[in-house]
Amino acid sequence: MRMSRYMERRSFLKATGVTLAGAGLTAAGCGGGSGSSGGTVTIRYAWWGADDRAKKINETIALFEKKHPKIKVKTDFQQYADFWKKFNTQAAGGNPPDVFQNAVGFLRKYDAKRVLLDLSQQAGKGNLDLRNFRAGLEKFGEVDGKLLGVPVGSNSMGYVIDEKVYEKAGVAPEPGWTWDEWRDGLVAIHDKGGTAGDSGAYGVMYLYDLILRQQGKAFFTEKDLGFTESELAAYWDEALKGVKSGLYADQKKVEQVKPKSALAAGLAGGEFTWDNFTARYSAEGKSSYTIAPIPTLDGKRTGQYLGSLMLSGSARTKHPAEVAAFINFMVHDPEAGRIMGYDRGVLSTTEQYEAFQPTDPVSKKIAAYEQRIADAGLLEPITPHPAGADIVEAAFLRIAGDMALGKASAADSAKQFFTEAKTALGA
Repeated sequence: MRMSRYMERRSFLKATGVTLAGAGLTAAGCGGGSGSSGGTVTIRYAWWGADDRAKKINETIALFEKKHPKIKVKTDFQQYADFWKKFNTQAAGGNPPDVFQNAVGFLRKYDAKRVLLDLSQQAGKGNLDLRNFRAGLEKFGEVDGKLLGVPVGSNSMGYVIDEKVYEKAGVAPEPGWTWDEWRDGLVAIHDKGGTAGDSGAYGVMYLYDLILRQQGKAFFTEKDLGFTESELAAYWDEALKGVKSGLYADQKKVEQVKPKSALAAGLAGGEFTWDNFTARYSAEGKSSYTIAPIPTLDGKRTGQYLGSLMLSGSARTKHPAEVAAFINFMVHDPEAGRIMGYDRGVLSTTEQYEAFQPTDPVSKKIAAYEQRIADAGLLEPITPHPAGADIVEAAFLRIAGDMALGKASAADSAKQFFTEAKTALGA
């Protein structure tokens, strides 16, 4: 969906004088239906990330509390793995944070456990505005007719490449290039540059999902896996051949340089990852990096969609109206958008997207990439993620990594994955 349609709609709203207040949004602190009785309310907000993200989020919270003096926000942030350990303990004890950062792989899992607040009810009451989201992102957190999360930013899978390595090899990725052309490029990089062409992302669930989507399939159905054990064994067998031939990076070396990426460490010429990670490579590496198009089977379909981190509310919160007001502020307020920038992806609403004008080259590349794939009509609906998808994703990454280190064959690895995945999805 093109950005211009949203800009036109926003211009129309401005011209007709429609604002958030005019649309019936209850300003923060009203406490409507939240049990606040007109007094000061405190909500708990938790997220994962690094110190830089925490600094930015704390700035936005200070701004929110200034504009909404009857709502106080108590914060908690952890690294990714620690966040979910703590959240699981809180959720099991019936005391999750009122509002928290979330991802699509967790929606059905926690909805089945009745942890997540259906935000569509707050939208219906006027506490949450679902207009002006880019490229249909307002529907990203919808599951089975319920709105379980609201996107704060967008990203899509891309192929981040070392521009100097590709230039030296004489390889110039163009939209519509095929997987055969991509493999030819890896050979050229290996032969001319003496380095691996790719870091080896065959353990990344989202990459395999794109490959399956190009075939009219998907990694998941609503309740199960969307591919067979033999298909995965064949995919991983090709990956092992790539490792042994040197087209993929030596996985022992990849492990040694962590947490730095193989691409930034100079072990490979490219890596399939989320487009907003380009900023990470530019910070870690010594070369220049850009986002190349996803290879295709037919020269057209990439299987891409926009992903996003989201904000979700707790079904147990005593302050649903305040939670909705907080989320609404975080995704619509222009000043909050300028503070956050592209930390969690390209800003999801037109208000924030237009307010933040990136000045650094990397952010400009990320925004241009997402605009390009949207304008080209490449974006499709996201694949459903059933309950247990987070466990499946972790197993896919771990088992593929062990396989690449020589601990198991492709066939045995695929068998192990299916055993673990069936258990996770059937739990």
